[in-house]
Amino acid sequence: MNAWSEAESIDFRGPLDVTSAATALLDSDNMVIGWSEAAEELFGYEPHEILGRRVDTLMVGRSTHEHALIELLDRSVGPTCRNEARIARHRDGHQIEVATTICSFSGQDGSPQIMAAVPLEPLRSWEAHQAMLRGLATQSPIGLGIYDTELRLTWANAKYESEIDRKFSEYAGKRVDELYNGGEVLTEGYPRALEDVMRGVIETGEPVFGLLYQARPPADPEHEHVWSCAYYQLRDPDGHVLGVCEDALDITERYRAQQRLALTVRAGVRIGTTLDMITTAREIAEVVIPAFADSVTVDLVEGVLEGEEPRPQGESPSLVRVVERVGSPYSDADGEDAPTGGPFRVAYEPGSPQQAALSSRKAVIIDRRSESAHPERNGMHSTLAVPLRARGTTMGLVTFQRDESSAPFDHDEMSLSNELATRTALSIDNARRYTRERASALTLQRNLLPRGLPEQSAVEVAHRYLPADIGLGVGGDWFDVIALSGTRVGLVVGDVVGHGMNAAATMGRLRTTVRALARLDLSPDELLSRMDDLVLQGVEEQEAGAGPGADEGLGVACLYAVYDPVSRVCTAARAGHPPAAVVDPDGTFDLLEIPPGPPLGVGGLPFESMEISLPEGSLLALFTGGLVQDRDRDMDTGVAKLKDVLSDRASTLEELCDRALAELQPNGPATDDAALLLARTHELGADQVIGWELEAEPSAVSRARTLALDQLAEWGLDELAFTTELVVSELVTNAVRHASGPVYLRLIRDRSLHCEVSDKGHTSPNLRHSATDDEGGRGLFIVAQIVQRWGTRYTASGKTIWTEQALP
Repeated sequence: MNAWSEAESIDFRGPLDVTSAATALLDSDNMVIGWSEAAEELFGYEPHEILGRRVDTLMVGRSTHEHALIELLDRSVGPTCRNEARIARHRDGHQIEVATTICSFSGQDGSPQIMAAVPLEPLRSWEAHQAMLRGLATQSPIGLGIYDTELRLTWANAKYESEIDRKFSEYAGKRVDELYNGGEVLTEGYPRALEDVMRGVIETGEPVFGLLYQARPPADPEHEHVWSCAYYQLRDPDGHVLGVCEDALDITERYRAQQRLALTVRAGVRIGTTLDMITTAREIAEVVIPAFADSVTVDLVEGVLEGEEPRPQGESPSLVRVVERVGSPYSDADGEDAPTGGPFRVAYEPGSPQQAALSSRKAVIIDRRSESAHPERNGMHSTLAVPLRARGTTMGLVTFQRDESSAPFDHDEMSLSNELATRTALSIDNARRYTRERASALTLQRNLLPRGLPEQSAVEVAHRYLPADIGLGVGGDWFDVIALSGTRVGLVVGDVVGHGMNAAATMGRLRTTVRALARLDLSPDELLSRMDDLVLQGVEEQEAGAGPGADEGLGVACLYAVYDPVSRVCTAARAGHPPAAVVDPDGTFDLLEIPPGPPLGVGGLPFESMEISLPEGSLLALFTGGLVQDRDRDMDTGVAKLKDVLSDRASTLEELCDRALAELQPNGPATDDAALLLARTHELGADQVIGWELEAEPSAVSRARTLALDQLAEWGLDELAFTTELVVSELVTNAVRHASGPVYLRLIRDRSLHCEVSDKGHTSPNLRHSATDDEGGRGLFIVAQIVQRWGTRYTASGKTIWTEQALP
């Protein structure tokens, strides 16, 4: 029995049924010889009033809907009867539009007849109900099935039958899990098995609507379908449960479209969350498995990982595998379980989908399900290869694969894969550009900040630099340690307004300028005055050029201090910068009262230095404002925290630097760069420094040579006797000849041998090439050739000529 015959066999009695319609018996002359109670109710005539009269006395005309009603009545009662649509007059005079059917008992003219009549509207309503039932049984796109209390199929409509793809008699009485292969309920909150859902409806009476069910119907066993289902109890008139009815609408295409949309939204949120290329490759794998693919590999063009611009390489670029994921958990090419321990090169054979995708620059689908003799080696039967292209350049390739349990890729999914690949490629390209810029920035940083601190004995130092731009790693703050003559050391911290590449470039120029001026042995206040002039001149040139960054030099802060390990005197000056702090050997913390000066580039105001004598083992702390203050903390609070850290005398300088950053910048600088330079002072011993005061007369030269040679012998530096004798002789001779007052000779034995000659003059000797006929002028030239370094240092009372020689 099919769905149509099942529907036809059900007794859906209509209004013209003789048990319910108004009926009258007519003789051969259409005289009324019988009258029912329903006829009396419809027309208002009692039997004694109508019997013996012709039926035409009731009918006064034909209905305007006669044609449509005749067709309706013909479908309802069949061709053996005469169907009419008439206007009848009620006993009280009002008119009634009725449909009548007159049937002969024998089917021959002249035989008695029976007439059935009903009002038009009930007949129309009954026909609509009939049409609805026929539509549900034969034309509805919704599959209808009725299961008994044992969950066995007892009736199904035509749509249900088409999905099973067999006659109803062949599967009647089967359970749902016997009809559909691998079915599973997708809606959360319900049992995974559909029979459990249906059994719950029978037991509780609670209907279920909008339930998503996925399975492979017998009519299409190769593909997963999804239905939106409803289940509700069926009861008889006495309330006994007969079973459960199933309404199932196939929404496979709509469900797949929703899944694709959800995948696109998820990709937009989860792909490209970082500026790391391998992480981005992992993210696309995490997004598509298992919702879109069973296996994913991501290959990048060689050089992209280093931030290089992909170069045109024809149809076969050199690729590097960075991610390879099959199911979950997964392994990456750079993970610990990777066979090579990192990204490795891959090559694809000509004719492969990957090679075709690279050459065509388009997505390529290969389905090998029909090629059973050539399955994929890893068990994958459907492959979708998509090039990763961004801004017109191929960045790499992503390959999606599905095994035999999943449906092959289709063209709609190819469009989705293109969107995923484009999003991934743009993120990878952004990460590549960031990698390149960061590499450039780090190179700039390495060149701008000290690569290594000079070897010197004056102080032990440690430092930390924390740029506000953590990504690029550069900013406007800087620090420096500069070895000066006479074993002295210069300590510098500075701060350029802003951070990033522009501030770093400005910082680099200023740091170089400070080093150059410091090597001239300028005092801190004079050095800052020179810097102020140079910065102001640079700002004026930038403003005149109206170029970008015209205000980069404005508001530059700097602190410069010089420590002399011989005298233990520290001289410092500052320009718009926080003062330095000092911690005595007993742990007392103080901020140095360095006279404040305006920021560099303001001009017009002088700078002033201060001097302080520091006990050996004192701790100097130079820091920028970004370390001790931010938008949520003032400088006093930050300095108090720094005091708590630096007062710990048991920690090393490196440990103090780490603790200072942990306390003051636990989450990194929020708005400004931060620099910290710690220096623990040392003192040169009395056996390392010796000096003599000589009269400014010719005999002083001979005495100076004798004193120097005797001291070298005492220090065990006889190898330097010849050169030192020559240096002392030349420098003392010049002082006696060109200066006034006593001459002071000092020797310092440290990492090198320092020889200094001081006098009361303020004129500095110049190194020059003497002409062939000159009688003098070659002494200083010879001195410059035999020593490592030499120079002039000015003091308040005169000048000092100094030289350095490497120890043997």
